[in-house]
Amino acid sequence: MYKRIILPLLFRFDAETIHHTVTTLLKFALSIPGASFLCRKFYVLEDKRLARTVFGLTFPNPVGMAAGFDKNAELVSELSDLGFGFVEIGTVTPRPQPGNPRPRLFRLKADGGLINRMGFNNKGVAPAAERLRQFARNRNGNPVIVGGNIGKNKDTPNEHALDDYLINFRELFDAVDYFVVNVSSPNTPGLRDLQEREPLTKLLAALQQENHQRPTPKPILLKIAPDLTNGQLDDIIAIVSETQIAGVIATNTTISRAGLRTEPTIVDQIGAGGVSGQPLRNRATEVIRYLHQKSGGAFPIIGVGGITTAEDAQEKLKAGASLVQVYTSFIYEGPGLAKRINQQLLQDL
Repeated sequence: MYKRIILPLLFRFDAETIHHTVTTLLKFALSIPGASFLCRKFYVLEDKRLARTVFGLTFPNPVGMAAGFDKNAELVSELSDLGFGFVEIGTVTPRPQPGNPRPRLFRLKADGGLINRMGFNNKGVAPAAERLRQFARNRNGNPVIVGGNIGKNKDTPNEHALDDYLINFRELFDAVDYFVVNVSSPNTPGLRDLQEREPLTKLLAALQQENHQRPTPKPILLKIAPDLTNGQLDDIIAIVSETQIAGVIATNTTISRAGLRTEPTIVDQIGAGGVSGQPLRNRATEVIRYLHQKSGGAFPIIGVGGITTAEDAQEKLKAGASLVQVYTSFIYEGPGLAKRINQQLLQDL
């Protein structure tokens, strides 16, 4: 029903506009007394065999919502009600920022993908942190794990990027279960320069120093681009070892347009931005496999990119991922996606 009736209707509207409309309706619907309970009965698969303990945290199931869907930490409870074992909010920045001019989110229907150049549009870290604290006060035993994806403001020069990441880290510390350092979005000018070995090592080392001043440090992960060379991936392995961060998320969106089935003229008209969804599947898996094998499984990996089916999730897990995340496929496949993947994972045990 979703793909035959609802999806064609949704696709009649601008991608970003319909995203906000649907999430607003979802939030309203699940605020009705009893609706959350019924939704969980329908979409949440509770089975202890699905639980995963990774970097010291116990995830009720291995399927999470990737950063970007819930930029402002407004939908954690609702996404949990739809069966996700963890939700990564953000990317948040210290100060609110509007992001890049619209339109900035485009569908690649022939490819099952998206192109976005959102540019870290968000309402700032402080209100996001407060919403998460409110969720924690009212979670009523909800086991969902919450990650905080942090970045820098667009107008913050790279030499002062650490200041932004520290502001985010301190503000979110008591509100999230783990952190993700985002230096791999292609939509903030110069951000990917922070993936180079020297600036990235300094950034992560400083965050770890701040982290270990706390009685109970939080896991810090690094989200990397799929466009890195093997040499750069070797540097990532060395940096993870040197800074002792908890793991890696592989991967963010790609700037490559190779292999797209969408008409080249349409892709050219869309212009700049990162590609997500099915076009990213093979490269994301390659990066996961390379990191896992080259490091000897030295650190956990969260696999993301092109996961549309349970088979896609298994591909990432067999390549070396401990957990997986979806985003684009949730739009194309609908609200039952997490449950369908978890059902198949159970059958494959």
